[in-house]
Amino acid sequence: MRILLSNDDGYFSPGISALAEALKDLAEIVVVAPERNRSGASNSLTLDRPLSLRQAANGFYFVDGTPTDCVHLAVTGMLDPLPDMILSGINHGANMGDDTIYSGTVAAATEGFLLGIPSMAISLTSFEGKHFDSAGRVARSLVERFLQQPIAQPVLLNVNVPDLPYEELAGMEVTRLGKRHKAESVVRMQSPRRETVYWIGAAGAAQDAGPGTDFHAVERRMVSVTPLQIDLTHVSQLPTLRAWMQ
Repeated sequence: MRILLSNDDGYFSPGISALAEALKDLAEIVVVAPERNRSGASNSLTLDRPLSLRQAANGFYFVDGTPTDCVHLAVTGMLDPLPDMILSGINHGANMGDDTIYSGTVAAATEGFLLGIPSMAISLTSFEGKHFDSAGRVARSLVERFLQQPIAQPVLLNVNVPDLPYEELAGMEVTRLGKRHKAESVVRMQSPRRETVYWIGAAGAAQDAGPGTDFHAVERRMVSVTPLQIDLTHVSQLPTLRAWMQ
């Protein structure tokens, strides 16, 4: 079995090293990740210049592009045979609710899914980053489960692991995405050159965080596993729009 690993924190991040370590004796591991932190890159592709692929001393490959670039390049031009599965992460911080729209971690997994390969995004739900090993063990258990019981349909999973020792995790729960409140306002500052600059504000607090959501699961020390899809069609508005267009 061959597994492709990528992320949005960069090939040098502790999360991707922990993920590779957790899976190394389960499959052939190939790492193709951005050369620098590309958090928030979402599903962007680099179309205005060529990409460079290099290999670090530890064997990891890195690309001067986005997480989506990394997976696209690996699957469509680098790897033969193709990977059986793609894992993105372990992200340093949660990717729950609205975060999935902006997340480069989720985007890398999404690109794999669009290319027809079962994919998972793995995130550790804390910026302290104390227990990447716990998320690695969760990722391994999910891969092992998939090997024993393959899912017949194309699969894209968004997995969020509480930043706790593995023994303190309360289990796994299949969830839906919650929703956040409106993001905080941008932060205005003055640069050393007396220019006005702006930092994007922090994400809003959880709004829809009731039972069944990823937020609710993680709050109860559960690993949240959310199946995602790509179809953005607002199906319930189709009749309304058809009537409006007449």
